[in-house]
Amino acid sequence: MLLAIDIGNTNIVLGGFEGDNLTFVARIATNAVKTEDEYATKIRSILALHEVEKTSVKGAIISSVVPPLNSVMKKAVKIVYGIEPLMVGPGIKTGINIKCDNPSTVGADLICACVAAHHIYGSPSLIVDMGTATKMMVMDSGGAFIGVSIIPGVNIGLKALASGTAQLPQISLEAPASVIGKNTIDCMRSGVVFGNACMIDGMIDRFNEEMGENLKVIATGGLAPTIVCHCRHEITLDDDLLLKGLKILYEKNK
Repeated sequence: MLLAIDIGNTNIVLGGFEGDNLTFVARIATNAVKTEDEYATKIRSILALHEVEKTSVKGAIISSVVPPLNSVMKKAVKIVYGIEPLMVGPGIKTGINIKCDNPSTVGADLICACVAAHHIYGSPSLIVDMGTATKMMVMDSGGAFIGVSIIPGVNIGLKALASGTAQLPQISLEAPASVIGKNTIDCMRSGVVFGNACMIDGMIDRFNEEMGENLKVIATGGLAPTIVCHCRHEITLDDDLLLKGLKILYEKNK
């Protein structure tokens, strides 16, 4: 089994691949102050929950946007499985060109998403990753990553709305029955869910206009299922895009 680990600002996503099959996906909260022993315990417990034998894990790959956890997670994997995980970063073979001002600063999560989108769905394409931040990445017809737009994430906006006002509460994120809210909670849900859907639709139009063609759009990230179903463009939802990208990168670099 290949263990793929994506360390995000809010959650750490773990996935296990048997050949090309993704056999399980699990999430734990990101905590930059936990030690390698604590993460080793969590990883071992989660894989045991999914009936994964310790001896079956033969390789591991990690992407991270939380630098303090990079060495911690590598040590945690080595403690549990005795293997040295591959880390997504400068020098890794990606199979795609990165046409940015400073390619070494492109986040590991962006690289994983773009690699997977290019190999699975083809290029040109627009990838929408809705996590702590909403990232919209463009691949040109030659399969090169040419840039990204980074937008405050859905939950960041929701928390700012509640914490920055005196009378608006913290709410759960789900779509109301109507865009015209009749009570405080539905009013907030309308703005957050439908407002973000409209923002994505509008950004897709601008990307298409600038690229001179209609790009295929792939969405991923924990908040994507809640939002993109309300968009008016055709969008392919792939919850496991980053994990698939990690597997592709592992195969290219093992």
